[in-house]
Amino acid sequence: MTGSGWAEQQPELVAQEGVGIPDALQRLWTPHRMAYILGENKPDHDAAEGCPFCRLVELDDADGLIIARGELVYAVLNLYPYNPGHLMVVPYRHVADYPDLTRAETIELAEFTQRAMGVARRVASPHGFNIGMNQGVIAGAGIAAHLHQHLVPRWGGDSNFMPVIGHTKVLPQLLSETRSLLAKAWAEGD
Repeated sequence: MTGSGWAEQQPELVAQEGVGIPDALQRLWTPHRMAYILGENKPDHDAAEGCPFCRLVELDDADGLIIARGELVYAVLNLYPYNPGHLMVVPYRHVADYPDLTRAETIELAEFTQRAMGVARRVASPHGFNIGMNQGVIAGAGIAAHLHQHLVPRWGGDSNFMPVIGHTKVLPQLLSETRSLLAKAWAEGD
């Protein structure tokens, strides 16, 4: 449902036996995101060895989810997307900080970002985009050692507004799985 239809819907309260009080929010379970949250395939150091962005370019494009390759950067789909079509523009060179890009890398990164926007507009007609880099772990970079610029297509009423308009929370793990993990750890003691 799109447009004002979302605002017109009235969610029903659902009793949550043993897991809380009714809050009028539906749950959209996304347990596949738990791999991202737990850091699957994330390097535990800053070296290029083990870096997923360095490994990707050794795969064929389909297996690596690579959309396009340039001379200095490439465009790749995000393995853990925020929205459909979420991609990243990544320099081949293993570099962490934006000011450390060469002039040529900076130009090609910008050109690839512009091209990605045009391609996404043709394919999916997004209403807008979020474009940016998280520089450093503290700023939210999942792989801080290898700079990458996100391009996230956006549509009116998409995931940023799930709780407000859609009365839905996106949760990365089933409550039963979370409970099992916590109960096991509790039983094992400190």
